[in-house]
Amino acid sequence: MAKRKRGKESGGGSRGSVRRSQVITTYGPGALVDLPKDSAIVGGLDWWPPPHGLEAIDEPRLAARLQGLTGGTPPGLFAPPAASDRPGANSPGITSPRFPEWFLVQDEADPGAGERPGRTARRLVHRRSLDERRRFEGKPVVATRFVRGCPRGHVDDICWYDFVHGGKSECRGELRLEERGTGGDLSNLVVRCSCGSRRGMHEAKTWEERPLGTCNGARPWLGRHANEDCNLPSRLLIRTATNAWFPQVVTALSLPRQRAEVDQAVGDLWDMLQVVRTEENLALLKGIPKVMAALHGFENADVVAAIDRRRDGDPEEQPMKHAELDALMAAPEGYGDSVPVDPRFHARRLPAREWRASGGAFQDRVEAVVQVHRLREVSALAGFTRFEAATPNIDGEYDTDVERADLALEPSWFPAVENRGEGVFLLLNGAAVSDWRLRPDVEARCAALRAGHARWVERRTGGQNERPFPGGSYVLLHTLSHLLIQSLALRCGYPAASIRERIYVDGAAKRYGILLYTASADAEGTLGGLVQQARHMEDHLRQALRIAALCSNDPVCAQHVPHSSTEQRWLHGAACHGCTLVAETSCEMRNDYLDRALVVPIIGESAGFFDRVD
Repeated sequence: MAKRKRGKESGGGSRGSVRRSQVITTYGPGALVDLPKDSAIVGGLDWWPPPHGLEAIDEPRLAARLQGLTGGTPPGLFAPPAASDRPGANSPGITSPRFPEWFLVQDEADPGAGERPGRTARRLVHRRSLDERRRFEGKPVVATRFVRGCPRGHVDDICWYDFVHGGKSECRGELRLEERGTGGDLSNLVVRCSCGSRRGMHEAKTWEERPLGTCNGARPWLGRHANEDCNLPSRLLIRTATNAWFPQVVTALSLPRQRAEVDQAVGDLWDMLQVVRTEENLALLKGIPKVMAALHGFENADVVAAIDRRRDGDPEEQPMKHAELDALMAAPEGYGDSVPVDPRFHARRLPAREWRASGGAFQDRVEAVVQVHRLREVSALAGFTRFEAATPNIDGEYDTDVERADLALEPSWFPAVENRGEGVFLLLNGAAVSDWRLRPDVEARCAALRAGHARWVERRTGGQNERPFPGGSYVLLHTLSHLLIQSLALRCGYPAASIRERIYVDGAAKRYGILLYTASADAEGTLGGLVQQARHMEDHLRQALRIAALCSNDPVCAQHVPHSSTEQRWLHGAACHGCTLVAETSCEMRNDYLDRALVVPIIGESAGFFDRVD
């Protein structure tokens, strides 16, 4: 568990705790949280214990990717501070300043409102008006749930005097928040001043007209004086709303140690080794003492393969998923017990006879099934946004020009967590996928999905495309992944919400795969329940196709048109909660880009990659 404590700026002391993984995904720097007695904003990395006192996490590929996002030298990766195992021990935590600084006075009668049944009016007061016991004239207070912010992550208190008076005002009368009825809707809330000015909270929603003014670039998680320039209009933000904090998490799977080490050695000697084409060339260069010493312990064939990989493209420039796909496809055939297990990555391609019946229905569609007996996943928090989430591309990476709020004034390291577990990898036949993409009915279906994506971009970003359409191949694999998760959860012993996906699409090399895995931070691995389901993959594929063929919401679901959706489901084809949507903890694309019509023939469509299996 990671502890949070209220900062010195706020006075007093209050503690709360969350799981260390939640510091990456839910309660990271800049997130708005409610502690047992206070409300706070999680402090930035400058408020954390120094990194030399934290647990270091080794994952060079992830560090290199973060370097590409932030510039500078490769940053360090460190786990959030852990709570002490000793009862009553005062372990270091994450200092979090109190936020917001405006409060509502409780248990206070307002004669003016009391004369009108169904209305209450509570006094709005600033922190400076409270006594040392955090009370106002002896009455308890609670933090207001309304603040202002902008999509770049900035957040600040609302200037209530300016809001209620409709602009800059010198009036400092008594402020009250009047509640009409019990619904809590903004239309039932009115801010009024003792001078007679009043304004409904619903007006704060029209942020284009700047009723809350212009964003002042406040970054309270970094300190009181950490403002930066910003000219965006301030938007109304509810502290506990789901759009108050969107993390940007970058994730990588650890590759086999031997391969990572030989790639590093080749990179160190690249100026000398880039001319090597064969093992004979390498043998000549090994006559140089420096080369001999650096490559000691590596087989010549492994070194030449590493040279070829680097020649094809700098590993740091290639998508991280492509390197993972290389490792998964290179897994030797076997059952996992023929060699010592690497706790970071251990995979074996299951012999076809073990999972596919002779003459089975999927022999020309599925090329291989790989049992991933051990895997290590490292996730790091790179930044965050508010109001709108920045979604990674199909390679699991964020563009370098994506706006994100910083975690520190000058970030030199990032919080990260590592999880270990197991999984199953499914490799589709690349030639079959390429041929399927050329079919006229598939092209027509993909055109409809692309039109829905364009409509989503237009409504969300005003036509400035922040994320390209991932393509029909990705939608096929993504939908099939969701269907398989539902089938696997019935037999593997893990709930569907704990099974996650990584989709691999390498169209240039015609490589298409799905990794379904489960991982935990407090285990060296798992019990093999998911891995062993690889032997029943043909049964799971049949079950997945049955789920996809007919939805309980058909024909409404099957006939959904993305670009003309009245429900604004522009990123969905034939997909809904009755067939393909799963928990967002499992999905890498927030349940977007799904269409079972690309998986199997459905009502009115024949663009499925698989034939109907009854």
